[in-house]
Amino acid sequence: MRHFLGLLLGVVVTAVLLAGTGWASQDAARGMASAAAGAANAVDPVRDTKALVGLGAMLVAGLLLGLVLAGRVSPLATFVPSMALLAWTVIYALDVNRALSLAPTDPALDPLIVQAGKGMQDLLARGVYALAGIALFIPVLMPSRWASRRDDLDDDYEEGVESPQGYY
Repeated sequence: MRHFLGLLLGVVVTAVLLAGTGWASQDAARGMASAAAGAANAVDPVRDTKALVGLGAMLVAGLLLGLVLAGRVSPLATFVPSMALLAWTVIYALDVNRALSLAPTDPALDPLIVQAGKGMQDLLARGVYALAGIALFIPVLMPSRWASRRDDLDDDYEEGVESPQGYY
């Protein structure tokens, strides 16, 4: 049951990492790039609400990533997103056009989905998804993550001692 819940959590983490970071990177990068350019009409990232929301969404995605990496859940919760990110990175290394076509960038889609797709393409091209995929794969290699938790309550049981009320 623990591994089944880990599999479901892995699917959710994959969706949040791909869609959330893809969408948020476009807003966060817009504010940072205009400030770095030093243009006269540059967007101040501190006063730009979209840039702050994008940075906040990236922080939430990073928090989710950290909780899944450090938490005592099934390693499938990190294995599923790591395989998705690493497989997409390998496809990108072999055929750039095919890998970029996997992101949802069709203009007929909702603008937020298109924005997320363009952000996914950018993060894939910059290697962020490869880095996150490798970081998510590390917990899979630890044998202690695959073993179930044991309650050591049975160690307190002593054969020769009986209480007047008995054991419940």
